[in-house]
Amino acid sequence: MYRMIPYRGFEIHVTLKSSAEDLYDVSFQIKGGHNLALIGNRSGRIPLRNGPFTRRWAYLIAEVAGQAAIDVLLGIPTDDQSVA
Repeated sequence: MYRMIPYRGFEIHVTLKSSAEDLYDVSFQIKGGHNLALIGNRSGRIPLRNGPFTRRWAYLIAEVAGQAAIDVLLGIPTDDQSVA
């Protein structure tokens, strides 16, 4: 299963892989923001630990982890910056 979540000019690509009945291993990848000089492999997927997770929980934690990673790159948004 797959979902793409836009956030602050980036895209968080979340992929779920079934590991047991109704449980999933989850990974995410951040795309976009080509104007930033990022260290490391830009095309790498990041697997989330401590799984497997239910589908809803997997999507939620992958989205939050992706948003946190983007916030680290760009800094915390101020009141006048949009986070959508």
